[in-house]
Amino acid sequence: MSDLPEVRVTPSRPFLHAGVDFAGPLQILTTRGRGIKTNKAYMCIFICMATKAIHLELVGDMSTNAFLGAFKRFIARRGKCSHIWSDQGSNFIGANRELKDLWEQARLEIPGSLSDILVEDGTQWHFNPPYSPNFGGLWEAGVKSIKYHLKRILNSHLTFEEMSTTLCQIEACLNSRPLCPIDTTDIDSLEILTPGHFLIGEAPINIPEPDLRQIKVNRLSHWQYTQRLLQDFWHRWQNEYLSRLQQRPKWLKHIQEFKIGDIVLIKEENLPPGKWSLGRIVQKHPGPDNICRVYSLKCRDKIVKRSVTKLCLLPINGYD
Repeated sequence: MSDLPEVRVTPSRPFLHAGVDFAGPLQILTTRGRGIKTNKAYMCIFICMATKAIHLELVGDMSTNAFLGAFKRFIARRGKCSHIWSDQGSNFIGANRELKDLWEQARLEIPGSLSDILVEDGTQWHFNPPYSPNFGGLWEAGVKSIKYHLKRILNSHLTFEEMSTTLCQIEACLNSRPLCPIDTTDIDSLEILTPGHFLIGEAPINIPEPDLRQIKVNRLSHWQYTQRLLQDFWHRWQNEYLSRLQQRPKWLKHIQEFKIGDIVLIKEENLPPGKWSLGRIVQKHPGPDNICRVYSLKCRDKIVKRSVTKLCLLPINGYD
């Protein structure tokens, strides 16, 4: 397992460097009433690379325009994001292209020193290699923290407003998780540092509600049901978070790197029976620690990038 990226260990303002991903879909009611149909909605998850604070936005679809709306709300409430990381989803690529055009147009229309300020306020996008979710482990963990439990407790449809409220309260729960003690010299001090301290100066809170987890769902009002969801989510996520603090199960062993010219198997989904995807290593892309985790391969007359987790050495070419 490599060292953490520089932005993960360099102090900075919250969300100055962030990762983003989508999760879902969720079935959302258009309004309350008998026979009302549902529409799909998605969660857009922003996570700070330095503080691990999480920001959630509910969006109506996964289009470029829907993401740009979520990104503008995120910037308006969290401030400038100078660097952002994501996978190579078409909505992210389209948003990056459109944001570049907007900043360039503004720079040309505003002459003088103000144009330089606009350049500094722009966002530089960084895309992970294709089919490599392990490169976005920080925000993938955030997606899992939310989606894994939410889909197990959500047994009734909510409206867009009710789901937005629930996600904001879930965001507060996630940003209240303990990171480390604030004062290690005072043995009587039990104050802890949380991601919320970097955002508002203290751990986020939710307005207290009676325990509704033992009450049947059909006896709860719509508002009480959203609070029941929050309480169920908190109970499940808190137990898992505490358990994960006790183990570090993956990527502890160094393996020998592939060599240029090696033929490898490429892990791909939806291949027909009896078909294999093969490629030949043509270029290595080592990281800051000089360990290569991304390779360029010649596959089907084109060059593609893949992470090492998607490549397998042929059995007869095993290294000593």
